Amino acid sequence: MEPIAANDLANMKNLKDSLVRFMMSYKFAMDEVNTKINILKQEFQYIDDYNPIEHVTSRLKSPDSIISKAYRKGSDLALPAIRENIRDIAGVRITCSFISDIYKISHMLQSQKDIKLIETKDYVTNPKPNGYRSLHMIIQIPVFMSDREDHVYVEVQIRTIAMDFWASLEHKIYYKYDGDIPIELKDELTEAAFSALKLDEKMEKIHEQVSRIKKHDESEKSHLFDGATIIG
Repeated sequence: MEPIAANDLANMKNLKDSLVRFMMSYKFAMDEVNTKINILKQEFQYIDDYNPIEHVTSRLKSPDSIISKAYRKGSDLALPAIRENIRDIAGVRITCSFISDIYKISHMLQSQKDIKLIETKDYVTNPKPNGYRSLHMIIQIPVFMSDREDHVYVEVQIRTIAMDFWASLEHKIYYKYDGDIPIELKDELTEAAFSALKLDEKMEKIHEQVSRIKKHDESEKSHLFDGATIIG
C-alpha cells in the first residue's frame, strides 16, 4: 500500500475538522433550544398553576442519515449546500396536553428575540392525508463559537399527547412493513387518527370548561373579600 501523501493527510484532517465543527454547531443549537424550553417549563411551574409542556425530546441526525437525505433531495454534498437544503439536522419535539397549548408554546418561542422563524407547516389545522397532525417550525438560532457566529436551523415539532401516540404507532407499523403496509391497516390508522382528533377536541372542551369554572370561583371570592366588613 502506498503511503498517503502529506497534502492528502492535510485535506483529510481539514475535512474531518470541518465535519466535527459542522455537527457541533447543530448540537449546540439543539442544546440552546432545549434550554429555552426548559426555562419556559420552569417558569410555568413556579408562576402558573398549569404547565402546558408535558415532554421534550431531541435528536441529531447521523452523518449517514444526512448524506442519505441529501442524495434523495438531489443536494450537493458540500457542507454549505447541506446546511441550506437540509434544515432538520437538529430536531426538538415538544409534547403538550391540549391543542391550544401548541400555538401558545409556538408563540412564546417565536417571541424570543434571538429566534428567527423560517418556515411553519401546520399539520394540526391541515392534517396530512394519512391523518398525521403536528405543528412543524423551522427556526434559526445563533450559535457563538470561539471564532465565529453560526446561524443554525433547528426543526421544532409541537403536538399533543394523542397526536404523538398516533405518530409513534404509525411509525412503528410503517417500519415493520418497510413502508408497504396493507390497505386495511392504512384505513385503520386513518380511523385512529380521526379518533385521536375527537379525543383532543373533547379534552380541549373540558379544559376550557374547567378554566371558566375556576375564573368564576376566583371572581366570586374576590367579590366576597371586597364586600367584607372588617370589625376591629
